[in-house]
Amino acid sequence: MKITIKTIAELAGVSVSTVSKILNNYEDVGTETKERVLKIMEEHGYPSANANKASRRKSQLIGVVYAGKINAEFNHLFFVDVINAFKKRIGLLGYDLLFFSNERLEDSEGDYLSRCRHYQVDGCVIISGDEIDSGIAELDQSDIPCIGIDLELTGNRSGYVMSDNSSISNRAVEHFYLQGYKEFGFIGCSGTSRISQFREQSYRDALQRYGLPVTESHFNNGNDFFEHTGYEVMTRMIKAGTVPRAIFAASDLLAIGAVRALRDKGLNVPGDVAVIGCDDIEACNYVTPPLTTVRQDKEKIGLLAALMLYDLMNGQLQSSSVMVAPELVVRQSCGS
Repeated sequence: MKITIKTIAELAGVSVSTVSKILNNYEDVGTETKERVLKIMEEHGYPSANANKASRRKSQLIGVVYAGKINAEFNHLFFVDVINAFKKRIGLLGYDLLFFSNERLEDSEGDYLSRCRHYQVDGCVIISGDEIDSGIAELDQSDIPCIGIDLELTGNRSGYVMSDNSSISNRAVEHFYLQGYKEFGFIGCSGTSRISQFREQSYRDALQRYGLPVTESHFNNGNDFFEHTGYEVMTRMIKAGTVPRAIFAASDLLAIGAVRALRDKGLNVPGDVAVIGCDDIEACNYVTPPLTTVRQDKEKIGLLAALMLYDLMNGQLQSSSVMVAPELVVRQSCGS
């Protein structure tokens, strides 16, 4: 059996965070608990706190982890822009990036924490995925400093940066309301996408605050955040006759796919259906009509992630989180 920090925690009857504290010589763990955990580590050949500390040296490497299911790719334009901003700043601070493949997670030595220790990375940036792999929690609770992007981390040496998703949905509803729309829909990503779930719930809450109707048949989800999915979901809605006057999509790519489906079926945007996306990727300027969207400040998110991770690695920051305010960008797909 492969021994991990989670295994040690289960054998000792404590939490993973408690084992992490012992590995990092935190003083808020009882003597009896600490001795029990250290004994189990010794019995199973797990590196002790002192050995762990002694083996670490500065590598000037930052691990980049996509916290999604097997075979996922870094193919969402939002995350590409964020990572580019992160790379530029962390590079100026003297670090290189090491991208971890998630195809190895089923190997005996394929978990993220083991590989991070093997390469002796100084820290990790973890990007949210549709389905969060269980190995992310072990990495988060370890002694390796981690920053999550659109992913809440709770470890003692972790933090996260994300857009204020509640505000994103509020901005969309506010604009629809100001334009006089009375019938609303939503296209998102189903399954375990926490970001899509949060945006949908915030959208529902905002509609209710304005006294606007929530019609369940107008709320639909696909399997991911990409254009083909937006096209497929919108096509289903058109065939079912459940197309509202105003639609908010959880990503620009979903919105662009929805607009294409509407136009292919002879519907006018925004004359028949108004559409708002989320992210403000470059393609928003070039679709017909140009897409109204809620901009996430991708450069600021990447910059903050780099600076916060640097401070975590150098002991200048404790576990922390930052919400970045979004901005509505009005184009032709939804009013003026």
